[in-house]
Amino acid sequence: MSEIRTIIFDWDGTLSDSISRIVECMRGAAELIDVPLPAEQQVRDIIGLGLPEAVAVLFPGIDDPALTRRLTEAYSQFFVAQEHTPSPLFDGVLEALADFRQAGYQLAVATGKSRRGLDRVLKSHDLTNFFDVTRCADESLSKPHPRMLEEILNHLETPASRAVMLGDSEYDIRMAHNARVRAVAVSYGAQSREHLLQTRPEHCIDAFSEFHPWVMSSTNSAPVSKTICVPVSRG
Repeated sequence: MSEIRTIIFDWDGTLSDSISRIVECMRGAAELIDVPLPAEQQVRDIIGLGLPEAVAVLFPGIDDPALTRRLTEAYSQFFVAQEHTPSPLFDGVLEALADFRQAGYQLAVATGKSRRGLDRVLKSHDLTNFFDVTRCADESLSKPHPRMLEEILNHLETPASRAVMLGDSEYDIRMAHNARVRAVAVSYGAQSREHLLQTRPEHCIDAFSEFHPWVMSSTNSAPVSKTICVPVSRG
């Protein structure tokens, strides 16, 4: 099996402890617009999709484009208001990312967030220029379509066999499979270990701290990409 050169991360629920905030904002938007209130697990199950796709799954009875637009706008407003205090990164994320960078791995993000939303959170965590490339659902295609991963791999000139995707939802794992990229699931985010294992990831971890040693044990030698040391805020 080829050694890992490129590590691609989902954001919400994988690097960022933001799941409860997403659930709260989606339920708040539904209540404000006066549409049926989704259960918490229903919201967790659509995390990873782009916002239009998530709304379509959560509220299949809404066929009025104006109402759908009001709902998505309400959710975005709730979330932006909450993000004045950024959702924290999971324990060990900054340290592991810095270690991966130091070791020469190419790092990327593939997320269901909008470009504006991802740029906002990257800035809040002082990671704006940290990743080699990022892709968002509103500038590509929503998971589980492989387009985001294909664009990342093309940009980095990395074969799929030398990349791994880390994510907390079935959409992340299915996207990786569709792009023929290795997939590692995390059970501490949106969906349970049992649910994720049904999508057949190569590995499943229960804490972010388990990912760094897994990558190191899966790589026989240092990656060939050039090391770029970028300061990482610890604040």
